Amino acid sequence: MKFPFLRSAIASVVLLSLAGVSASAAYAADKTVVVTAIVEHPALDAVRDGVKDELKAAGYEVGKNLKFEYQSAQGNNATASQIARKYAGSQPDVAVAIATPSAQALVAATKTVPIVYAAVTDPVAAKLVKSWDASGTNVTGVSDMSPLDKQIELIRKVAPKAKRIGVIYSPGEANSVSIVESLKKLLAGTDLTLVEGAAARTIDVPSAAQSLVGKVDVIYAPTDNNVMSAFEGIVKVAEQAKLPVVAADTDAVKRGAAAAIGLNYYDLGRQAGKIVVRILKGEAAGKIASQTSTTFELYVNPKAALKQGLTLPADLVKSAKVVEQ
Repeated sequence: MKFPFLRSAIASVVLLSLAGVSASAAYAADKTVVVTAIVEHPALDAVRDGVKDELKAAGYEVGKNLKFEYQSAQGNNATASQIARKYAGSQPDVAVAIATPSAQALVAATKTVPIVYAAVTDPVAAKLVKSWDASGTNVTGVSDMSPLDKQIELIRKVAPKAKRIGVIYSPGEANSVSIVESLKKLLAGTDLTLVEGAAARTIDVPSAAQSLVGKVDVIYAPTDNNVMSAFEGIVKVAEQAKLPVVAADTDAVKRGAAAAIGLNYYDLGRQAGKIVVRILKGEAAGKIASQTSTTFELYVNPKAALKQGLTLPADLVKSAKVVEQ
């Protein structure tokens, strides 16, 4: 007796098995990119989005041929270390670390997974790499080194009578300390002095701003993660004390800074994304030199400046790329 239905069933099983093999092969060809940031705020979020968009532009798309995972440490260094160990254990094709603490945690967790750092001001001071040249290790990336000379020039334009600059920073973050030390060197021999307001934690930022009242003529907010996470607290103090705020993060302007000159963090993310793509295509991270961005933009907020007791010069407003309304 013949059983045509049995032959058909066997054929179906074989086809399904072949389809499964094909699907598995396709899945095996997928790339995995993991991303972690020390905290969520507009600048760091823009870096993450830039990386993801650059991957898509290069043909790596989530749901098709890319697994993309993101986790924030919510400002907690211990959490950053936990995320780093988890990512190291999962052996992704590339791990992207946004901001210094997350990059340091990843570098400590793995010597094999390719790491691309982003939004790290001084990767050498942070001990991520030994120099700006190709590291020969598993680490490379893109720095958000601030154009401090341009920012001091901006402070002089915003508040020409200012002699005392207050800087709020995290003493436990290597990049923030590096910025403060660089500012001291830059101001040495000038008519400007630097007054420090240390904020070890995000919740300390408003009190650090308050500690500067009466001691400074202008507040400078660097690219410090604690500072940017609690930036509205600085603005509140500044408005009450009639102190202008100049920032290194252009996203801070919409949040109440009078002016800022700095990087476009989305573009920085795209730049980091290009490095990720190079690694996905087979290039070794250790053969790619660390990079910086040389494109800086001026943002101003005349209304915020008025609340802080001054009127921005018309020529400065005219020269800005973005005038916040």
